[in-house]
Parts: sequence; C-alpha cells; structure tokens
Amino acid sequence: MATVTRPAAGRRAPRTEWDSHDFPTRHYDLVKEFVIALVVMTLLTAALAAIFSSPDDKAITMARWAQADPNDVIATAAGELAGTTTSATYGAPYNHAAEGQSVLGVPLQKWGGVRIPVSSQDLVLQPLAGVRGDPALSQALGTWRGSTTDQQKSWASAYVDALDKAGGDPAKVATGDFGPVPALAAGLLSVARSGALEGALTSAGTFYGGDQTRSVLLLADGAYLEDTAVAQHLGGDQWGMMNEVGNYPGQPWMWLYTFWYQVKPFSTSDNADAEVWALMMLLTLLLMLVPFIPGLRDVPRWIPVHRLVWRDYYRRHPRT
Repeated sequence: MATVTRPAAGRRAPRTEWDSHDFPTRHYDLVKEFVIALVVMTLLTAALAAIFSSPDDKAITMARWAQADPNDVIATAAGELAGTTTSATYGAPYNHAAEGQSVLGVPLQKWGGVRIPVSSQDLVLQPLAGVRGDPALSQALGTWRGSTTDQQKSWASAYVDALDKAGGDPAKVATGDFGPVPALAAGLLSVARSGALEGALTSAGTFYGGDQTRSVLLLADGAYLEDTAVAQHLGGDQWGMMNEVGNYPGQPWMWLYTFWYQVKPFSTSDNADAEVWALMMLLTLLLMLVPFIPGLRDVPRWIPVHRLVWRDYYRRHPRT
C-alpha cells in the first residue's frame, strides 16, 4: 500500500521553484533612462542628418522633364519610334530585340522570357491616341498607322539622324522626308507639358493605374534622367546614393549591389547586371548556410566579440 510522506510540523517543504526576490536587485528609473535615451538619440539624429543627409529633391516627373529639357523629349520620342532607344533594344522581359545578358554562357535574361511586353512605339503612340481636339495630331497618327513598318522606320531613323546633325535642336533640323514623326514627337512633348503623359502611361494595361514600368522606361531612354543623376553623383560609375521616393534614382539599401559595379571584372563586363545578380544570390545563400559551413560557423569561437558584449554574463558563468 502506497504511503504519502508529509513534512514534519514546523518544517517547510523543499522549494522546487526560485522566487524572484531571491535574485539580487538594484534600483532602476525607467522614465529617467527613457528621457535620457530620447534626448541623446534626438540630438544624434539631428547632427548626423545635418552632416550626412541627402538633398530632399522632388521626384522627376514627365512635366518636369518636358519643362527642363524639351529637346530631349523630342529626341527620345523619335528614338522610340525608330526603335533605337535602350528599352527598344533591351530584350527580355520587355521584348525579343536582343539575347540579353548571361552568366558563364547561361542566357539568364533570355530564359526569363518576355513577361512585361512593352513596345517602344507604344510609349509614344498610346498616350497620343487619347488626345482629343487636335486634328493635325490625329492626321499624323493616321498616316503613321497606315504606312508599312519599313516606311515607319525610315521616317523615324531619318529624323533621329537629322536631330543629331542639328545638335538636338528641332528648330535647326534641315528639311527631309520625316513623314509624321516631327508632329508625333511634338505631340508627345505637348502631352508631357500638360502633365497627362505620366498618367496615360501608368494607367495603360492596369485597372488601378499604379504600374510605373512604362513611364520609367520612357524617362530612362532620355538623357535628362541620367544627366540629373550624374550631377548628384548617382551615375552608374559613381558611388553616390540618395534616399528618395518616387522615380528619382538611387536608394541606400542598394549599396551592396551598386558596390560591385565599381570593381572589376563587373565594371568592364557587358553582362554586369546578370553577374552581379548571380554574385548577390551566392552571397545570400552563403549567409543562410553559415551555421552549416565548417570554418565560417567557428568564427565566433575564434573571434569572441560576443563575449565583450555579454561580458557580465560570462564573468558570472566562466565555464559557459
């Protein structure tokens, strides 16, 4: 028969859990610590912002582009119609114009496929199709659409060459067989100045109109965006970064990507985008597998920086 042993009278049962009052305590003023931390961080933030912060420039819009450099808008529109811009010749994911970049002979860009089909001509023609009350523009659009592909390319290429010879000034272009291209380019400039171009491009193909792909491609095909970026030290061969939202170039969280473009072999490679992407995927994989890689996982044991951070704990537990 089982029996239960009870503690003798006047004797407490053995305690199996620690009471919080058994540990050493010290006075701690939480409100005081919070106020001190708040003041210090506020002053530190203000000082660092004054020294290292980036300029608070507004995002570049189509209207701002048209106002600052109208000739660049004309040249870009002609280039889109001629199919000679960067986006027109980029390849996947926008079109099939090029094989694209590869890594170790693997055509990653081509394998990705055309997932965001964008026609460079549509970057010009689609916004112009929504213009009402302009008979000359409507006639130019009709002439363009009624001509053959070869004729369209001939007109646009001739106008691009004429603009180059005129130093980019449409007013100085010599007379030539340009078809409706000058009227279409001028029409795009008018739409951009009105502020309607950005809305027409972002609303194309989507219900909510939040897709910035077409507007960014058109803006990037011009020279104004790159010139503005270089002036702020944000060019592809520069080290600058800017924390700004919208279409303005540069974000500080991309510094690790942009770093590799400054060093060889990436700085001189035609496949730099694909190679940098592959390198970043490899570094990310290594970071994920650090606990399983012999040598790397032992670095904290060889360089015990964590013991300096938690020195009070290791002082009380020297054998841990």
